[in-house]
Amino acid sequence: MISKTLRPSGGAEIEWTVSSGLTDYDAALLHMQTRAEAIAAGTAPEQIWLVEHPPLYTAGTSADPAELLSSQFPVFAAGRGGRYTYHGPGQRVGYVMINIGARGRDVRCFVSALEGWVIDALKEVGIKSWRAPGRIGIWTEKNGQEAKIGAIGVRIRRWVSFHGFAINVAPNLEHFGGIIPCGLPEFGVTSINDLGYSVGFEALDAALSHCFPSFLEKMSPKCKNA
Repeated sequence: MISKTLRPSGGAEIEWTVSSGLTDYDAALLHMQTRAEAIAAGTAPEQIWLVEHPPLYTAGTSADPAELLSSQFPVFAAGRGGRYTYHGPGQRVGYVMINIGARGRDVRCFVSALEGWVIDALKEVGIKSWRAPGRIGIWTEKNGQEAKIGAIGVRIRRWVSFHGFAINVAPNLEHFGGIIPCGLPEFGVTSINDLGYSVGFEALDAALSHCFPSFLEKMSPKCKNA
């Protein structure tokens, strides 16, 4: 595990942590819940935590059991918004524990800024991606069709966010076949590797770090959809 302390634009300290290996999902949930409570209480700094999980499915608060097609991997009740999502090796998961209460208390703005952050980072590694009206997440083009390359799912408690985003770097895309990802059967899933780009976690993490100040700026003092 590697951690560093950021202080964007002279603001509050934010801990940036990158975990090596595969992080247990239950342990991740416990950490996020504990850290969010501490951030709300003012006893711990905000945190961005980048991890990789073993193969698993997570069910958001709107998950429809009919969209779980196979129980080949463990299924976890995540407590975040959204439906079913896959996590596994080759996917960069970013957990965003940010004090929204100190940044405008605008949840829609926060989600928009989160999407924009991922889009900006993907652009830095050579991939064009975008939002799609009515469909939370990050989309790109594969063989002339829209396909999902990143998922967004958050929870807010006491105006502190947790959960965050997942970007498909080089996961086994067949593993998504056990669910209807985000309840959208008409759209496929792709990855950086699947699109023919040779980009690893190190390069993507560097892009995320470089674009992070812009993410914070979009939340304060006024929401800027970009």
